[in-house]
Amino acid sequence: MRNAVLDGREFEQIQILRDRPSEAVAVVVVHDTRLGPAFGGIRRHAYRTFDEGLEDALRLAEAMSWKCALAGVKGGGAKTVIFDSEELDRVRAYELIGAYVEEMGGRYYTGPDVGTEEADLESVARKTQYVARAVEEGPGPLGEPTARGVLAGVRAVAKRLDFSELEGLDVVVQGLGAVGARLVRDLVAEGAKVRVTDVAQDRVKKAVEEHGVESIEPGEAAQAKCDVFCPCAFGGIVHDISLSSLGARAIVGSANNVLASPEHGDVLYSRGILYAPDFVVNAGALIHGATFHLEGKAPAPERIDQIGDVVGDLLDEAHATGIPPERLAVQRARRMIETSQSEPFLPRKGTDAN
Repeated sequence: MRNAVLDGREFEQIQILRDRPSEAVAVVVVHDTRLGPAFGGIRRHAYRTFDEGLEDALRLAEAMSWKCALAGVKGGGAKTVIFDSEELDRVRAYELIGAYVEEMGGRYYTGPDVGTEEADLESVARKTQYVARAVEEGPGPLGEPTARGVLAGVRAVAKRLDFSELEGLDVVVQGLGAVGARLVRDLVAEGAKVRVTDVAQDRVKKAVEEHGVESIEPGEAAQAKCDVFCPCAFGGIVHDISLSSLGARAIVGSANNVLASPEHGDVLYSRGILYAPDFVVNAGALIHGATFHLEGKAPAPERIDQIGDVVGDLLDEAHATGIPPERLAVQRARRMIETSQSEPFLPRKGTDAN
């Protein structure tokens, strides 16, 4: 069957799930498991079309493979998207995902993503053991390690903007959820000048009151003049329209797929705007969760700080070679996977992925 979204792309597995009683429609994508079992969260969103949701799942799963490779995680990429609607039976939809993940027997570990909350993961966990949760027997909250990785990326970029430390660095943080709020806290603690924005005004008010930061309107974030722009909400923030008025000298964010397309990264590079690839910067949660699942322990904080080393190395190589950092990062990840000479990961029957 031909599909414009799929043409010319290679994925190990694409599964469409449908449950009529709950009005649930979901897509589970496994991109590549030659380095180990797949990792990727569950995103719930009201997509306009099926192909839009499929494209999101494909791009996110692919990025997870690159993220694993560059973060040194022995795993590959996957992603699940649930098509949200007013009719959706949310509990049953997440139980549907859990049951399917369990059938995969440890080939795919899932967890949170945009639109998925701890209560949703509880529904998943009723059906499978292969899910990351913020509970005592699980890896715990993943916002903290993600924010730590983004901060490491900001430090690396700041050095290349001639800041020896973060004191006085002008930063705009867009999105004050589990990652963005923690990032604001840490940036302020290191002396950065921070402005914040979020569509949820209660989050903005809390950040202003707790950290003394300034607030700006949500629609002004990408255009604001600053040293570093940190998109920590939805992706696709760098596109044809926003590029024309982008005000930052650098972009370092936790949002997945910050670039609407790789070509937008090329434009950033041609304009001298530093870009730290999002699938490198936001790998803190992956490193934390994967280490817990594969090794039974949390990683040392310094393990996540190494994200800054990878970012700095990519930016330096981009400067030396003339190749935009996004493309360099993908090239590296592909090479690491291809040279592994491994077969797709298949857990042994009757065991988990450990």
